[in-house]
This record gives sequence, C-alpha cells and structure tokens, in this order.
Amino acid sequence: MVNKKEVSASLAGKVSLGRELSIHRLGFGAMRLTGEGIWGPPRDRNRALAVLRRAVELDVNFIDTADSYGPNVSEELIAEALFPYPKGVVIATKGGWNRPGPNQWTHDATPAHLREAVEGSLKRLRVDRIDVYQLHTPDPVVSFDVSVDTLAELRNQGKIRLVALSNVTREHIERARKIVPIASVQNRY
Repeated sequence: MVNKKEVSASLAGKVSLGRELSIHRLGFGAMRLTGEGIWGPPRDRNRALAVLRRAVELDVNFIDTADSYGPNVSEELIAEALFPYPKGVVIATKGGWNRPGPNQWTHDATPAHLREAVEGSLKRLRVDRIDVYQLHTPDPVVSFDVSVDTLAELRNQGKIRLVALSNVTREHIERARKIVPIASVQNRY
C-alpha cells in the first residue's frame, strides 16, 4: 500500500477555474472507464468503480468526463462510485457529440442537442448544477457562436456553473469570451 502522504494529487499544486473553483493540477480523465472503443460498459465494472474511488482517496479533486463516453457510461460510473460527492470534488463534463457506435463520433452542437445533453448529464451525475461544462468540439455545420450562446443561457439558468471549451482554436476562444466567461480550455498538446 502506498502512503497517501507520499503520493497525492495535492503535491502537483493548485489551479483556479474561473476564479470560483480551486482544483489540483493533477486530475482524472474518465474516458477510458468505458468499454472498448469508448463504447458500452467496462469489462470489469467493480474495478472501474474502485479506480474512481482510489483517485479521490489520492486527493484527485477534478474529474473530467463527457456524455459521449460510453455513451453516458462514464457519467453513470462517476455517480455510482462517488455520489454523494466529497467536498471539493469538481466534475467537468462535455457535450456536442453523438455516438452512433463504437469508435464513431458525429458532431452535434445544436442548441437542442446541447440542452438535452446538459439535462442528461445533470440526471446521470445526480447534481442540480454541473460544475464545469465544456463544448466538446466546434460543430462544422452549426454556428460556433450559437453553440456557445446556448451554454451561456444554460449557465444563466443555473444548470452550469462554469462554461469551458475543448478542441478549439485561439479564434474560437476569443469569440467565446465575447459571449460568456470561459473557465478553461482542454486541447491536445
């Protein structure tokens, strides 16, 4: 057994999200908790639940997921393993993809889909408000500004605490910041 004081996400330091939330720099990405192809349930559900619980035991206080992981499976596992959530744990989720099958991803950042995605995430995560909600990726057939404006509306309705972006360009960030404060950006590097 590893000594918690020797191995802790808190050792990585802290960062602020939107000047409202403080998280450790080391978080947990929950995409691979699902089955092969990021589709369906994991082969070993109990192990997936144990991994989530162990991450929090090691002071991980930021968990990143998306409705498209599974789809829905990752969010359901997070709630099953951790609800009621320990104080200070921040859950970030995303929307803007549809999943017709394993390893298949189709854009859908329409206002209707984003509203439906937020409602589904609220239910699956068992929360009244999502800490951080990220537009998973810009949709090439939907106005980026319309997608971001939809998230701003959901924030104003109290369903999202902080709006964030994923898989975007600098131009996207600048445009989004004219609509709503952007708490974070998750991009490949």
